[in-house]
Amino acid sequence: MKIPATLKHKPIIIADNYENIDGRNAYKSDAKGLSLGLAQWNDRGKVDISAKVWRHTGEKWSRQSEELPMHRVLDLAILICRANLYFSEAYRYKNFYDPDKTNIDRIGLQGDAMTVSVCKDNPLLDEDIKMFAQILSNDGEILGERFKELARLLKEMGYNGR
Repeated sequence: MKIPATLKHKPIIIADNYENIDGRNAYKSDAKGLSLGLAQWNDRGKVDISAKVWRHTGEKWSRQSEELPMHRVLDLAILICRANLYFSEAYRYKNFYDPDKTNIDRIGLQGDAMTVSVCKDNPLLDEDIKMFAQILSNDGEILGERFKELARLLKEMGYNGR
């Protein structure tokens, strides 16, 4: 299924047939494509670029398609990588976290930092975090393949470390 190029988001770089590789939803996903292009929220004289996940209901393009500025996509990738790293050692805690130390990391970005922490305000945290850890473990192969590819591309781009 071809991503539409006539809507407000103007695709420039695309990945059609994303439904074939959408993790555990592969071959049955409503996410039909990914694109990088000109953002749909552009104001006159101000142009931003964005990443978009294109969803299709089977009959029409869905309003649930998501468009994100590219830096947010990378921020999500950073958050996913940091969470995965955290959970590789979280088994040491009774409930997969230390209730006295819920901050995991502060990652410096643009003169400030992204604070990564366990959400202690979740009333079902003790149950939910165990389920999250199990699903993360179950998806290890799916995520690991993507982490390796991301690492390879970053290295090829010259980002070999700090």
